[in-house]
Amino acid sequence: MQRRRLGKSAIVVSDICMGTMTFGSQTDEAEALRVLDACFDAGIDFYDTAEGYPVPPDAKWVGRTEEIVGKWLKTKPRDAIILATKVSGPSHVWFRSPLRAGMTALDRRNIVTAVEGSLQKLGTDYIDLYQTHWPDHDLPYEETMEVLDELVRAGKVRITGCSNETSWGLMKSIEASEKLGAVRYQTIQNNFSLNNRRFEDELAQVCRKEGVSLIPYSPIAGGVLSGKYSDGARPDGARFSRYLGMEGRQAAMGRRFVNDKSIASTERFAAIAAEAGMSAVTLAVAWSKQHDFVASTIVGVSAFDQLAEILAAADLVLPADVMKAIDKVSREIMYPMG
Repeated sequence: MQRRRLGKSAIVVSDICMGTMTFGSQTDEAEALRVLDACFDAGIDFYDTAEGYPVPPDAKWVGRTEEIVGKWLKTKPRDAIILATKVSGPSHVWFRSPLRAGMTALDRRNIVTAVEGSLQKLGTDYIDLYQTHWPDHDLPYEETMEVLDELVRAGKVRITGCSNETSWGLMKSIEASEKLGAVRYQTIQNNFSLNNRRFEDELAQVCRKEGVSLIPYSPIAGGVLSGKYSDGARPDGARFSRYLGMEGRQAAMGRRFVNDKSIASTERFAAIAAEAGMSAVTLAVAWSKQHDFVASTIVGVSAFDQLAEILAAADLVLPADVMKAIDKVSREIMYPMG
């Protein structure tokens, strides 16, 4: 397992990070603990969660993921784990959080309330990487960065990051941090995969120039790149099988991930993977890690038996001809996820 630095911080992590968003919903506690143990034994030291997990968001189980991760954390030396979690963004924009009666925000009260709740559920006195789960572009970044700075100075948080952020928002946050002399975002956690390369259009340049690391989520495109939705398949219990039968945001997300273009590109990537002697899942994770602006790729599973193909990407470097074949597909089927 290779290790890389998060932004300009002192923290160095494995280049594969285990995401936990299904733990407590799709994945029960026993299976989640089994997955976490296997990841630790494989050399993964970086784990990502959020106060709003598991998915899909629901008041009946919100916070359960952090509780499961906290239970597991007690079985490991705390210093051996780099732990990341997130504070929910505002509920008055595109999404309503089940937390705090839907009154979430990135102001002082909500951030302090969120971090204290996460510390309690995780059973730890500090969080290595604390992230804003999604932004509020109408709230001055100074307010958010000031309270995050206070948490770092208090020793409750080591470094900070953002998620689902834009180029404009990331630069505004850096400007606010410089103005205040406060902590800055060292990482950005955005969607990035073979089926969604939009990060390369602008945000990659921001990361390179400003010393911010991408920790991409959904490198397997929500499971689509595994091929499980190909040929019109809708596997029982699979996330987008459920989402496509729902309404609103979940249905829109399902259509974004599972559509004619995304399935067509997935089939071509699968052929490239087969030619290279690996699964499409292994190809997708290895490709994600093979970018200079990426520090660690966040993977996720709903069952233990999905882990082997992901771990096969550890220390794997795709040869130039495979990377060239991948780029050819991306040119010919542009922006499969819109």
